[in-house]
Amino acid sequence: MKKPLSAPDANRQAKLEAFDRLLTIMDELRENCPWDKKQTIESIRHLTIEETYELSDAILEGDLKEVRKELGDLMLHNVFYARIASETGAFDMADVLNGICDKLIERHPHVYGDVVAEDENKVKENWEKIKLKTGNKSVLEGVPKSLPALVKAIRIQDKARGVGFDWERKEQVWEKVEEEMQEFKQEMKDSSAGQVNKEKALAEFGDLLFSLVNYARFIDIDPEEALERTNKKFIKRFKYLETESARDGKKMGEMTLAEMDEYWNRAKTL
Repeated sequence: MKKPLSAPDANRQAKLEAFDRLLTIMDELRENCPWDKKQTIESIRHLTIEETYELSDAILEGDLKEVRKELGDLMLHNVFYARIASETGAFDMADVLNGICDKLIERHPHVYGDVVAEDENKVKENWEKIKLKTGNKSVLEGVPKSLPALVKAIRIQDKARGVGFDWERKEQVWEKVEEEMQEFKQEMKDSSAGQVNKEKALAEFGDLLFSLVNYARFIDIDPEEALERTNKKFIKRFKYLETESARDGKKMGEMTLAEMDEYWNRAKTL
């Protein structure tokens, strides 16, 4: 059963007042600002996606000041959606908050009930089993269709693991990676004499990426974060190449690959 909090939250009242202030401002904007009055749930959807990626950037940069700012932007969007929906009687912010509270209590029986969960894996297993009992026809229903493919692969594998569909050891997963690599290489070899079969190549490359994501999960590496870190590293080095070559009076597009490699290798030492 649930244990009492270890210490009272001294700032609880301040938090409640701040949230009430945001609700009040949202009401005022919705009634008095021409732009805010015009918005719909559909019109702010793309802005929410943009704010989510900005939060992700701030987290990867380790910039907590920016994380705080982006969390505020996302909180505004949550309040905005609820305010718009309340105007048609669909739901309001109280419905949103009570809904998530009810779901958290239901899906944490090891905290609010008598179920035992020794570790986080057991918690995830319980979570997926409860979702199936409460109406989900598949454990994969909770994976948004519009997620980027790499993130979607992570979520699919994580949810499958939640009901026990997973490899037992990371060595087995690595064997699968090597198997998929060989199949992709064989497809490229078979196609080298003629035109590449695009459909087969796509399928084999997708299988290879999926298996790599699986292995990353087994060694506790977030493949999305890993790739984004590499993206940032490439951008930093490429910008160095552009800046330093320009300083030497050279132009991108007119240098040889060997000349560009010289700057690139220099950037790698920084």
